[in-house]
Amino acid sequence: MTYHVYVLLCADGTYYTGLTSHLQRRIRQHVNGSLHRAYTYSRRPVRLVWSQEFQTLEEARMGEKKVKNWSREKKDALLQTGDEQAF
Repeated sequence: MTYHVYVLLCADGTYYTGLTSHLQRRIRQHVNGSLHRAYTYSRRPVRLVWSQEFQTLEEARMGEKKVKNWSREKKDALLQTGDEQAF
């Protein structure tokens, strides 16, 4: 099984960073507002702007934590370059 860390751009201009083992299904949940308590629910529409695949849950959790701790500027730079090596 593989895991994905992903970043969504919300309608209010904020970023949401998450982790999932089923990227398409999870993005669909965000877009459709399936989870009423989710951060993104009141910030729709949302758009997937970046994702990276990991082979283990531990690596994905570390990756998610790293991205969540980045500044807005660093996230913007990653999204502009699309460079996974910057990770």
